[in-house]
Amino acid sequence: MRVLLVGAGGVGTAITRIAARRRFFDEMVVADYDLGRAQAAVASVGDPRFRAERVDAADPAGVVELIGRTGCDVLLNATDPRFVVSLFEAAQESGVTYLDMAMSLSKPHPDAPYRKTGVKLGDAQFAEHTVWASKGALALVGMGVEPGLSDVFARYAADELFDEIEEIGVRDGGNLTVDGYEFAPSFNIWTTIEECLNPPVVWEAERGWFTTAPFSEPEMFDFPEGIGPVQCVNVEHEEVLLIPRWVDARRVTFKYGLGEDFIRTLRTLHQIGLDKTDGVIVPGPNGPVTVSPRDVVAASLPDPAQLGSRMRGKTCAGTWVTGTKDGVPREVYLYHVVDNEWSMAEYGSQAVVWQTAINPVVALELVATGAWTGAGVLGPEAFPPRPFLDLLTAYGSPWGLREQAVPAPAPAGV
Repeated sequence: MRVLLVGAGGVGTAITRIAARRRFFDEMVVADYDLGRAQAAVASVGDPRFRAERVDAADPAGVVELIGRTGCDVLLNATDPRFVVSLFEAAQESGVTYLDMAMSLSKPHPDAPYRKTGVKLGDAQFAEHTVWASKGALALVGMGVEPGLSDVFARYAADELFDEIEEIGVRDGGNLTVDGYEFAPSFNIWTTIEECLNPPVVWEAERGWFTTAPFSEPEMFDFPEGIGPVQCVNVEHEEVLLIPRWVDARRVTFKYGLGEDFIRTLRTLHQIGLDKTDGVIVPGPNGPVTVSPRDVVAASLPDPAQLGSRMRGKTCAGTWVTGTKDGVPREVYLYHVVDNEWSMAEYGSQAVVWQTAINPVVALELVATGAWTGAGVLGPEAFPPRPFLDLLTAYGSPWGLREQAVPAPAPAGV
């Protein structure tokens, strides 16, 4: 297997450090718009199987040329969601396997954004399923941690833990802090703004997909391994668009533990228009220039990949499931926790980007060994979950399962 990794930011760099410890691939070409960043990622592993190239992820023709020139047979997309479609198209044209961690962007419904879906996350990719399948080619979409591992958990719950599922709710939270900053997101702020300010999507078997208001339905969720209770709210996320395609459940949700301060900041950015992606004209030293307000916000904040030494605490990604097994009500939380102190000491990568990065590497190894096979545009739920969970543990990053007390039914007449 020869892998073209596009994107050498925090997640891309963590991918190289994780993959360097495995022997399932022959070469990994690390490509980025900033050649120096790709070269730094390659230098950090000191492995002759890695080399750096420059590529513009927004230029499918250039990506196709690079795939042909390097002989890569897999394209792993580690860029932000703006570049999903161009890289997906380049892989399709080249006839190589494609894998990403975030899916093509959504567009809110023009008239009823908080009731009806418009263009949903991943719609542009799933529209090409027949084309990929007819070529016998695989596009494995949404294979990070969330989406990704959370979807594997959903399939595992359906296969092995439940006979009937009432709700699958992805719940993400942590107790991470960053020394010296009042506001320093631990993940790409461009992506965070996109998913947090778009209308969240919910799935219900009787209604299908529908939307709610941002930050709706707050709840306290108790996260494991000392993290504790965190308030979680509805956020737009790929799992809600992926899970119902392969797993039977009456309801699917995604809630993110953001915290009041984070929500207040995002709302302020929205109120003053700094979440917009369309260009605005501003004065420059050589005359007016056009800039994206959201890009300005991203450029003004610290690089999440460089915050590891200042971060403290843990991050948790997981899938909460309710239903019945053998006629008895059951409730579980399947989860994966990463301690920032451990990920920094072991890999030199902060916890959030490392937790995202390990999952596509595990998936690539399963594809390379033939444990996961398929054709078309497929999510993680389309594959057997046990090989993934076993290999994740073998990588030195075990997952957990917490049985939760099922609330007793209210007495009759109450």
